Amino acid sequence: MTSRRISRDHPTILLIHGGLWQGDMNADRFWGVTGIVAGIERAGFTVLAPNRLPGPSSWIAEVEHLAPCLPGHSVALVAGSNGCSVAVGLALAFPNRIERMLLAWPATGGDPLVDARTRAGLAARGASEQSIRALLDGQTIRGVADSELSALTMPVGLLPAVPENSSHQRRTIDTLRRLLPHSEELEGCPEPPLPGFAAHLDRFLTSVVTFASR
Repeated sequence: MTSRRISRDHPTILLIHGGLWQGDMNADRFWGVTGIVAGIERAGFTVLAPNRLPGPSSWIAEVEHLAPCLPGHSVALVAGSNGCSVAVGLALAFPNRIERMLLAWPATGGDPLVDARTRAGLAARGASEQSIRALLDGQTIRGVADSELSALTMPVGLLPAVPENSSHQRRTIDTLRRLLPHSEELEGCPEPPLPGFAAHLDRFLTSVVTFASR
């Protein structure tokens, strides 16, 4: 494997927030008010934290929306929950622009009960049947085939939800560890913006900064 390092002239982390068709979820709520952006900036990184596409019709549309946010130099991606689907899509589309990727609290795909609940929520918020099918498609991670995950060559950090919950299951991390050839598991914690995350902020920041600095 070729050694990859983020440009020391422009050490940049691109944050991709969680949520799916949730009008009250955005980058500031997920990364800003929780203290994550400020903490990473204190460590000397430039932080890009764009808002994802509201009410997307597909994961492809989400990738196309965020692609212009990639700077002209290499970056580390840090994604949370359903944002992990977008991060993987960007890594597949722009492998030479993504040096490494941290998937935190990846949303569980392929679980019938979780998908049924998500389907009902998407329909209640006005998503079309075509969009719902596109957003729930995939295998271990929504919108991504397992064969695509296995083709990724950059280092990948996997940070589980602790405690796990139905939307962020432990088995997702275990499967990703097997599928991703250059992955490692990092210390888990609750996902933001859950109240329990605050007590783990410093530990989470250490994991992000250490992983991105390698």
